[in-house]
Amino acid sequence: MTTKGLLKKQVIVPINNDNIFKFMLNSSDYITNINRVLKNIKLEIKIDYICSELSSIIIVTDKVTSSLDL
Repeated sequence: MTTKGLLKKQVIVPINNDNIFKFMLNSSDYITNINRVLKNIKLEIKIDYICSELSSIIIVTDKVTSSLDL
């Protein structure tokens, strides 16, 4: 799901609690790799940071994204 606020652009990814912990351990690597892929496919979207919630991770981008871009 993609949401847009006044200052935030978020992609919410449902994920179970066991995988959230594993994902967050390497989140900086994931941000680097995802940004590289987005640049290679010539999208102007970049990931600013990733945070975790109870049963999901939230990916905050610098621009509004559509689900087709991801």
